[in-house]
Amino acid sequence: MRKLKFYIAAAVALALLPLPAGVGATSAYADVAPKEYYIGGMTAGFMLSAGGAEVIGLSEVAAEDGIHRPAEEAGIRVGDTILAVDGIKISTISDLNAALERCGGKKIVVTVRRGGETAETELIPVRDKKSNKYKIGVLIRDTLAGIGTVTYIDRETYRFGALGHAVCDENKNPLTIAEPRVYLCSVIGVNRGARGKAGELRGLFVNDTPLGKAEKVCETGLYGTFEKKYDFSRCELVEAAPLAAAEIGKAVIYSTVDGTFPQKYEISIVKVDEGNRENKNFVIKVTDSRLIDETGGIVQGMSGSPILQNGKLIGAVTHVFLNDPTRGYGIGIEKMLCE
Repeated sequence: MRKLKFYIAAAVALALLPLPAGVGATSAYADVAPKEYYIGGMTAGFMLSAGGAEVIGLSEVAAEDGIHRPAEEAGIRVGDTILAVDGIKISTISDLNAALERCGGKKIVVTVRRGGETAETELIPVRDKKSNKYKIGVLIRDTLAGIGTVTYIDRETYRFGALGHAVCDENKNPLTIAEPRVYLCSVIGVNRGARGKAGELRGLFVNDTPLGKAEKVCETGLYGTFEKKYDFSRCELVEAAPLAAAEIGKAVIYSTVDGTFPQKYEISIVKVDEGNRENKNFVIKVTDSRLIDETGGIVQGMSGSPILQNGKLIGAVTHVFLNDPTRGYGIGIEKMLCE
């Protein structure tokens, strides 16, 4: 806000300066080209941290003296996330394995997160007779793969924004970046959306085609720097417009629902809410029969699909209505450009 006020003040001051004789008022200002953005719409694959060692299964540990189930007997459940062992933070599978080896078979205190709460439980790791390593009987993962849609790429800086919303796990816990590289994702199928059930895109990471580097995840999406060598020849350049310029009526989105290149689909903006604090600034309805036939409407993986109206980038798709997959929410682009 301070910076904005400074420039306004500077503009007013310039307007009051005397002009050289014979020079028109318009020559006091240099022509400034409006900022341009490449339209996204391509599907990106990324890796996020689970925020600890997430338990995805419970197992037995075969020791010399028999079968043990340390984690299960200590009350650890599938869906829990192991956050610490004896007060030492656990972020990866390697962290957990190292902590179990340090214990030497002695009792440990395990901190777990379940839902939005944390708790501690005690257990004794058991040495597995086959691997000769201490185990507690859990199957875990420390990263999650996700796909989403790139919204824009700044023509000058190559900064990009994607998704348009926060990234959380099933328990609404925010996730962080685990692997900075973002890859092009090829959409190989679609689970169609239906009333009461969100659909989703099914894709494969194209591992030899990095799109860029992820640097930040926050409430309004995923941000980073795009690869300069990416072929932008098929990408359109547009200017951005504020929420105040949006209106009820026709608009378009760019999404990839097959392969690797986006297509343009017709939608209608049915509501504009500039003051919404949950980043639900638009209610949109898919009107393009092609997209409805292919996906049923808006599906998971389309988050970040750029919304254009009157030739300007005004926002991105963020959510789908479960009771009507042809309808969903969108975020105003100015909120994403502030990151």
